[in-house]
Amino acid sequence: MRKLFLSHTTEFVLIGVIVAMSIFLAFATDRFFTLGNAFDLLNISAVNIIFAVGLLVVLIAGGIDISFAVAASVVQYVTALALERIGGGGWVSGLLIAGSAGILLGMINAFLIHRFRIISIVATIATFNVYFGLLMFFTRGVSIYNLPDWLTTRVIIYEREMADGSWAEITLPVVVMAICVFATWLLISRTTTGRQLYAFGDNPEGARRFGINIGAMPFIAFGWLGLMAGIAGLMQAHYAQEVVPNALYGRELDVLAAVVLGGARLGGGKGSVLGCVLGVLLVSITQNGLNLMGVSPFAFKMIVGAIILAAITLSSARIEKLIPLFATAKPGDDTAKGAGR
Repeated sequence: MRKLFLSHTTEFVLIGVIVAMSIFLAFATDRFFTLGNAFDLLNISAVNIIFAVGLLVVLIAGGIDISFAVAASVVQYVTALALERIGGGGWVSGLLIAGSAGILLGMINAFLIHRFRIISIVATIATFNVYFGLLMFFTRGVSIYNLPDWLTTRVIIYEREMADGSWAEITLPVVVMAICVFATWLLISRTTTGRQLYAFGDNPEGARRFGINIGAMPFIAFGWLGLMAGIAGLMQAHYAQEVVPNALYGRELDVLAAVVLGGARLGGGKGSVLGCVLGVLLVSITQNGLNLMGVSPFAFKMIVGAIILAAITLSSARIEKLIPLFATAKPGDDTAKGAGR
């Protein structure tokens, strides 16, 4: 058990914080600890979790991307216009168009980073502004409401009537989110490519000497994030039943905070899907709890900033060093030695 805790310290800490916060909010508000609110949290968090697992792969590979939310907005418009041209299409064609457009935008980031040796955060700040500027220029900020019926029709996977007559529902974005989470877990945990991404993020030069094609790594990482951004954009359009050019603008910092909080290291080579999902859920629970308690939404932005600061601090000074349990570990304990490396 101790070895398991040492290897998944961040995840255990996040679970503890989520449980403690949930208990507090259950007493502080009447609606938090209800099935309807729990399902609403899942439905609302689905798009951010899809973003997050894509960003996780980029962070593992040692990069950073802040353009993915704007890229998803671009994908929404491109997909909506393409579907109109082909007569409406369906879920298969919609996912193919959105996924392909997202991968293309991700590959542009990877090309700039690899070909011109631009630092990833600088490259994605540039593409963030280029993508958003082009989107607003060509759309004039006008939303699209005339979407195909299959895209705007709510798909309810599970529903249950509550005692007050309301309905608790699990919708399609939650299922798509679960598939994306599982696919990302398979990629980084069960494939050679995943191990190469970890190695590349931890030590690019060492990875090159080991025979890993380091030129392909940025394209795989940013391409995967682009795919997730495309899918998330389509799910956002389905959930909102409209395409709004700035609907996803600003989510990049919330998602980045959640992923780093979940244990992904900004320097690369570290991160888990479970920690990533828990990080998003913690941020979502915080926002949901503040809303139910009637706290100003501006306070949430301050909390997100504090979360980013805390996450970066904890990623620099390993969490286990801050927990007294490990300070009292026996000198001859091999596990404790491994934790302190």
